Amino acid sequence: MNHMSPEMQSCIDECLRCYQTCLSMAMNHCLEMGGKHVEKGHFTLMSACAEACRTSAHLMLIGSEHHKLTCRACAEICEACAADCERVGGMQECVEACRKCAESCRKMAA
Repeated sequence: MNHMSPEMQSCIDECLRCYQTCLSMAMNHCLEMGGKHVEKGHFTLMSACAEACRTSAHLMLIGSEHHKLTCRACAEICEACAADCERVGGMQECVEACRKCAESCRKMAA
């Protein structure tokens, strides 16, 4: 068993939570709401954010040194997603998950 640092475990948890939140909100909330919730830019960003979070979690779980690269990208995409979800409105759960994940990923990328 790979004994990872509490910081890394915490980052994996935040990434997986953000992955689940973004994917679930995009596929349920956004599709139901329509309008600006399904504009290409917003919808693509949510999908990209979910995938970046999933990939970062995966690389940390397998113990890849490259997690620093994906975590750096993930933090940037999460920040963009949080800002866009705020702009669209009514997506506070996503905004919070993205901000927490971005903060955690920035620490792992350092």
